[in-house]
Amino acid sequence: MAFILDPSAPTPAAGTTGGNGDLVKEGSTATFVADVIEASMEAPVIVDFWAPWCGPCKTLGPALEKAVRLAGGLVRLVKINVDENQDLAAQMNVRSVPSVFGFRQGRPVDGFAGAVPESQIKSFIDRLTGGAKPPLEEALEMARAALDSGDPAGASQVFAQVLAHDPTHPGAVAGMIRCLVATGDLKEARQAVGRLPAELAANNEVAAAVSALDLAEQAGGAGNVDTFKRRLEAEPNDHQARLDLAMALYAGGQAEAAIEELLELIRRDRAWNEDAGRKQLVKLFDALGPAHPLTATGRRRLSSILFS
Repeated sequence: MAFILDPSAPTPAAGTTGGNGDLVKEGSTATFVADVIEASMEAPVIVDFWAPWCGPCKTLGPALEKAVRLAGGLVRLVKINVDENQDLAAQMNVRSVPSVFGFRQGRPVDGFAGAVPESQIKSFIDRLTGGAKPPLEEALEMARAALDSGDPAGASQVFAQVLAHDPTHPGAVAGMIRCLVATGDLKEARQAVGRLPAELAANNEVAAAVSALDLAEQAGGAGNVDTFKRRLEAEPNDHQARLDLAMALYAGGQAEAAIEELLELIRRDRAWNEDAGRKQLVKLFDALGPAHPLTATGRRRLSSILFS
């Protein structure tokens, strides 16, 4: 399974995506009916009234383009320069720039004025599209489901398709790392991690996948479960043996038992070896993922121990 991350690879242009045609275009009074009114009969259209001299426009414009591109064809964006289209701006009652309108079925149905954060742009698009999921998000969900069901090969094919569209998509990068871990390609996974840009490596989802790789590498050198159990029978406070037992259990696919041993270690001596038990447990939670039932219950039990 090959995974070669190329952070320098260009992402698709904001104005194009496969067979969806131009997603972002410059509009005018003359093209408004075709670009906005008629086009919004097929898919929602966002109209951005802007001006070259407008500072907030320089922030909002790229953010809108990014959001429309990530929506993967669910919406389109038409940019209108108010200096060159003053009559149209007056007809739309544009009193300041940037002013943004959302059209659906030929009519304006939503809008806002001024630069807003990306989260509000996403909410705006969600309202226009009725909460429909972009194709990339649907693909990621399908890939994650395949990985969770024990089909890393099938999952990797879908993750690769997402990466072909966006080479540094955090969800797809994290997914590919997890696929490599699941198939035992730890060397290739570590090489891929080494190529990650710092900003991408710091992403929470990617960092959690790297934690899964860390644990898999540690588990590869784990010893025999029975050996560590015998050491603990002889000395229940042999914390290193308990930590090693947890890793051996995890390596054997017994994640729940591994969590139990780490919680017991923390209960007995939470500060041992510079908080090693808690750190390993958090890494295990990251590896399992936030949605895993063992993560949810384990975190609650950890909090109960730490704050009791």
